Amino acid sequence: MKLKTGIKAPNFKLADQNGDLQKLFNYKGQWALLYFYPKDDTPGCTKEACAIRDNFPEFKKLKIQVFGISADSVKSHKKFTEKYKLPFILLADEKKEVAEKYGVWAKKKFMGREYMGTLRTSFLIDPNGKIAKIYENVKPAEHAAEALKDLRLLQK
Repeated sequence: MKLKTGIKAPNFKLADQNGDLQKLFNYKGQWALLYFYPKDDTPGCTKEACAIRDNFPEFKKLKIQVFGISADSVKSHKKFTEKYKLPFILLADEKKEVAEKYGVWAKKKFMGREYMGTLRTSFLIDPNGKIAKIYENVKPAEHAAEALKDLRLLQK
């Protein structure tokens, strides 16, 4: 399923790195950035998470809730957040149900081999729970700055 801007973001209920259940609808009334990434502690995913971490004071100032989502386990997320001191929520989508709802669980190609995996895609959700912006083929090192720039424009 291909999501579009302007539609209601699909809700989810997933465990975070501490095992606590998080629901998107609990954050209604504030901005949210959902960023889907392939795997904890891999080069591109670490670069993206650390760029968000380094820009986190700006995300907080703009009152945006950040969620990183991958198919990794709660335990894996806990290790990842502790290792890199990540100050935001990582969600364990082990059954890939949320990735499927958002259309980011898809066929990928690497070195001529096809396999199913998570597309590096982010969704900016407005305070009304609607998708304000979709980022496809995210560049890990640049994504945090790009999302912050868009947020500042959208919040005016």
